[in-house]
Amino acid sequence: MNNQKFINKFSAAFFILVVIKVIALLAQLFHQSFWSVVGTLLIFIIIAFIIFIVITRLEDKEKEKNIHGKRGAASGGNFYVESTLFDKIRNKYEDLAQSYIREKDYRKAAKVYINLLRDNYRGAKILEEGGFYNEAAVIYLNKLKNKSEAAHCYEKAKQYRKAIELYKELEHKEKVGDLYREINDPKNANTYYQMVVDDYVKNNQMVKGSLIYRKKMEMPEEAQQILLRGWEADKDAFNCLNNYFANIFDVKNLEHEIQTIYQKTPSEKKIMYLEALKYEFKKDPYLQGTTRNIAYEIIAEKIGSHSEIVNELKYFNPHDDVILKDISRYKTGRNKMFRN
Repeated sequence: MNNQKFINKFSAAFFILVVIKVIALLAQLFHQSFWSVVGTLLIFIIIAFIIFIVITRLEDKEKEKNIHGKRGAASGGNFYVESTLFDKIRNKYEDLAQSYIREKDYRKAAKVYINLLRDNYRGAKILEEGGFYNEAAVIYLNKLKNKSEAAHCYEKAKQYRKAIELYKELEHKEKVGDLYREINDPKNANTYYQMVVDDYVKNNQMVKGSLIYRKKMEMPEEAQQILLRGWEADKDAFNCLNNYFANIFDVKNLEHEIQTIYQKTPSEKKIMYLEALKYEFKKDPYLQGTTRNIAYEIIAEKIGSHSEIVNELKYFNPHDDVILKDISRYKTGRNKMFRN
């Protein structure tokens, strides 16, 4: 098929398509509002007119080529004509869509992308940008099969129950809990939050589990218990202990917990306990006596096997120059002993 025949057949097919489309639009009058159908019809007429102009120009160019005897290879010519035609049509659609966006007419812009350019994703994004979240969600869900984006749009549209169902399918348990809390359903919210906590505990992420208990379930005692379990079971032990102490705001209760946990701390974890005491020493002058005494006990116990632990004394005596000299003398004496 030469170029002229291709254009003629394309023109005929386009004319038939226009007739069918007009009939279909008129049929929509039975189940849509008059102005909605008229608006769509006007858009189609504009686009059809643009395509008609493009086809006419191509026909004129082809006639000029025929007159001057300028013919390309058959296959190459067909490809060039097809590419040029569809590129021009696509560019016209793009320009039309962008003009609608500039006019803040996001629905019409989305129709151009979805119906004419066959770009469902950009159409959905345009609807979302314009605040048409429900319509965008339908495109994401039905045309793109993207449940995550659809759920996000339903959430922004405050269609929380639709979003919840999608997030359940996606197994986003914490988000499900958040949305149940948003609709004042604490029972279901806590059910899903507990699933999140169980997953964190299973993966030895005790601190994250405790934050769900404290921040979202408003269960501070359970949060403390899970941190204590992490410390005792050596599951992210230091961070668990540090957070456990950080959640006690009454200094007298904190002092009591520091002493109580120390009494239960096995020997192999005392150096870690000493590290945690550095933070507690700085919190309040009231705690300094207790934390310093426990630190002295741990240093005395461990100095034989961990000589470098003597350096920790300076953290519990920050303004005592004598301690610094004692540490220096101890290290010097120990070095001499090893040399001898």
